[in-house]
Amino acid sequence: MTKYRFITSVIISAILFALASCNGGTRSNAEINAAEVLPEDIVELRADQIKLANIETGAIEMQSLSGKLKVNGIVSVAPESMATVCMPMGGFVKSTTLMPGNIVTKGQPMAILENQEFVDIQQNYLEAKNKLEYAEAEYNRHTELYKDDVYSQKNLQQVTSDYKSLKTLVKALEQKLALIGINPANLHEDDISRSVAVVSPISGYVKTVNINIGKFVSPSDVLFEIVNSDKLFLELILFEKDADKVSTGQKIRFFINNETEQHEAVIYQTGKSIDSDRTYKVYASVTGVCKNVLPGMYVNAMIETSGNKVTALPSDAIVSFDDKDYIFVFDKNKEEGGKPFTEYRMIEIHKGVTDNGFTEVILPEGFDVTTARVVIKGAYNLLSAKKNAGEMSC
Repeated sequence: MTKYRFITSVIISAILFALASCNGGTRSNAEINAAEVLPEDIVELRADQIKLANIETGAIEMQSLSGKLKVNGIVSVAPESMATVCMPMGGFVKSTTLMPGNIVTKGQPMAILENQEFVDIQQNYLEAKNKLEYAEAEYNRHTELYKDDVYSQKNLQQVTSDYKSLKTLVKALEQKLALIGINPANLHEDDISRSVAVVSPISGYVKTVNINIGKFVSPSDVLFEIVNSDKLFLELILFEKDADKVSTGQKIRFFINNETEQHEAVIYQTGKSIDSDRTYKVYASVTGVCKNVLPGMYVNAMIETSGNKVTALPSDAIVSFDDKDYIFVFDKNKEEGGKPFTEYRMIEIHKGVTDNGFTEVILPEGFDVTTARVVIKGAYNLLSAKKNAGEMSC
């Protein structure tokens, strides 16, 4: 459509030029020298030229437009959907069968570790538990004797202290056992083992594997990284000037890599501050199942901006020249050499969102919206006439 419109504009411009040349007749050199020199931003046409160029004027309107804001960002997952797997007491790796990309479920054994300290802590727990049983019996017996004035308060206090100390020790050892994955309730004298299974804390896929058989790992070493990609979100970066165009609940359509498949998301939170580089972050939940979308991927997204009322014109009223956007506004009617002319002023504007054939126009300061008559049809013909302004003079 743009191609045909351009060709039509060229044809009309040629006709306008021909009319201007023909109507000029045989003008003397003096008349030519005395011709009015028009300002750079003015185009003038006769009535017949205006009719030929199909020029119509209209008013600037207040339209409720919804457009698309193009932004970039990355795919992320919530902290609860990522897990770094370590072993609090370390040990030697006895076995593992996992590779990056393998699917794991919550509670599934991922590796078997061996350590002498596993044996020691189980031994200490069972011994402390046996002592606690005896200490509890002694505590109960001495309490009854004290009630009958058979036992002294001092002895009762000593027995009570021993009982509570052992109870504390047993509770602490239970927590240590649970920390390395051993259930104290299932531990008995015949079940002591030097091996402990490292289990997955969440369901997902294995992102990284940092161990091999025979390797010693310390408590600070990362054994595995697991990611659950069921609940993904987008972290999008907007410029400061676009912060007022987004809000929670707005829909987003995004693409990954150079794929044509479209994915959808919904904004659930907007940033509360502007970063040092004058950008603004927006967060959106990915909707639906996107099998080929993974954390860390870059995305190109389009946000469907809300429809606020803005100053707008038909899109055909806006022309582009030298990477800038312009509109033409009726300036005045005049006579020159007994012939009526109409002058149009070329004004630089900035475009906003486009929707349903209308485009938001950001006008220069001081522009009177209420009285301006803007060229809404034939603007490209006026632009062509502007380029040939010297030849169009009559």
